[in-house]
Amino acid sequence: MPLVTEPNLDAPDDFYEALIDAHRDLSPEASHALNARLILLLANHVGRLDVLRKALALARAGAENPTP
Repeated sequence: MPLVTEPNLDAPDDFYEALIDAHRDLSPEASHALNARLILLLANHVGRLDVLRKALALARAGAENPTP
């Protein structure tokens, strides 16, 4: 299974709103914990280490070289 990097969300704006709502009123520490739990839940759903490694590499590259 290759990593899907093209837009693939049914309702990206709705997901973004739900993500922001999930973080509302949380302390920075609780917000980081929510992100960590969400990442682990989604990683479990993906279930393929090769795909997850590719996602980590792409996310890291984007963090090191953000687009303006």
